[in-house]
Amino acid sequence: MSRTRTALALGTAAAGAIALASVTASAAPLPVAGSTTVTPAGHAFKATLSGKATLKAGSVTVTCTVSVATGTVPAAPGNSNPAGPVSSPISPPTYSSCTSSMPGVTPTVTTSGAWAVTMQDGSPITATMTVPVGGLVLKTTGLASCTVTAAPTAAASVGGTWVNGAPSSLTFTNASVPVKVTGGFGCPTSATASIFNAVYKVADTTDPAQQITVGP
Repeated sequence: MSRTRTALALGTAAAGAIALASVTASAAPLPVAGSTTVTPAGHAFKATLSGKATLKAGSVTVTCTVSVATGTVPAAPGNSNPAGPVSSPISPPTYSSCTSSMPGVTPTVTTSGAWAVTMQDGSPITATMTVPVGGLVLKTTGLASCTVTAAPTAAASVGGTWVNGAPSSLTFTNASVPVKVTGGFGCPTSATASIFNAVYKVADTTDPAQQITVGP
């Protein structure tokens, strides 16, 4: 190869390396969370299950048709964050009218601790429910005696989506929740995660004529 062609090849390679470095550098920064505002500030709300909630661990599915949680939008200026999400504490959701996919088994769900829901404006609007350590315990009686503890060693974040409306809705679709299962025959003791599905309608209880809304 002539000196001219060699120089040209080296120059082309160097240009490519510079271009690659430029692309790599420009792709490095992580996206910045946008602003979030939840309104009306200071208003209380109630989240009511629409349809059914399911919690599946291994081959066992528990279905509940009644679930309720309450909370309050932070007072201004805490209801607005120019660079990220807004969090609201909520009561531990109650679950009742529950059935199991295992014949002859009756499930009971108890909840406790400091729960919260965190909203981040975007497309879609994201919602993250925080389950405290051991904040949900499912026990079965009958042909199989099992105990399923959610967030067994650390608080868990359960991802969902929010849609503004009248009323607004909070949806969890195939959300994974870490669990520990104990018990004897028939209990899915090898399961380390449960799949959660539920849709909640969220109503303003301070002023029913208004809606709980998430925006920028």
